[in-house]
Amino acid sequence: MDKSVNYISEKKRKELESELKELKGPKRKEILDALQYAKSLGDLSENAEYHQAREDQGKLESRIAKIESVLVSSEVFSGGGGEVVEVGSKIIVQKNGEQEEKTFTIVGSEEADISLGKISNNSPLGRAFFGRKKGEKVVVSTPNGEISYKILNVA
Repeated sequence: MDKSVNYISEKKRKELESELKELKGPKRKEILDALQYAKSLGDLSENAEYHQAREDQGKLESRIAKIESVLVSSEVFSGGGGEVVEVGSKIIVQKNGEQEEKTFTIVGSEEADISLGKISNNSPLGRAFFGRKKGEKVVVSTPNGEISYKILNVA
């Protein structure tokens, strides 16, 4: 796997495709109906409903463009499971000098959520672990200095 590529899981791809279908269909129609209604109220320069509908339309079109871009530019990964850390790998690490173990799953940037232990393959931490194996020590540069981790397990 190439660590510079944007990856998404099959599940995330399906979620994005479903969201895109909803946004391009019913949601787009709903906003167009709101625009038509707002236009029927008259003077557009002081028409709050019209301005709100235009703002909603801009947000909708921006989200549609973002999803389409992600779907076109990303590769679907099937999950780790090997001995080498890659997108989809679940790793257990330990900070140097600490007893506590942390579990991370390496995911694409679209799915990253540190509160759930999902780190992007493009993040400093994800890049440091990428391509490493169980037992290796990894040094990560942070604004507060370097942090050393030991990879305890790769699944």
